[in-house]
Amino acid sequence: CLATLIIMLVGDTYTLINYVSFINYLCYGVTIIGLIVLRWKKPKIFRPIKVNLLIPITYLAFWAFLLVFSLYSEPIVCGVGLIIILTGVPVFFLGVYWRNKPKCINRLIESLTCWGQKLCFVVYPQCGSAEEE
Repeated sequence: CLATLIIMLVGDTYTLINYVSFINYLCYGVTIIGLIVLRWKKPKIFRPIKVNLLIPITYLAFWAFLLVFSLYSEPIVCGVGLIIILTGVPVFFLGVYWRNKPKCINRLIESLTCWGQKLCFVVYPQCGSAEEE
């Protein structure tokens, strides 16, 4: 969000749309690759929807063409898009990967989560215990 705000203040909306579309296509392709890998490595797990593998493989062929064409035609936009994605790596390590965080950091993360939920009206706030209400 912070990177998006900075880009909106510095750049124009067209450039931001290019960044986001590159990021979306990259994430869609990685998701389809994950689908194919899971179908190959774990063929017996339950899947509510199962499609013929020809469909995701065809999608990946078009995806690769679009991604390579994007990288060739606008390498700077794609590079900035990758940098935007990589800004999430420190957040992942601080919030998810680091298991034995000090209690003050856990409280800060819970407080920010609760605040964000209230701000965006995404779920009912569950801050504190039920006795306090």
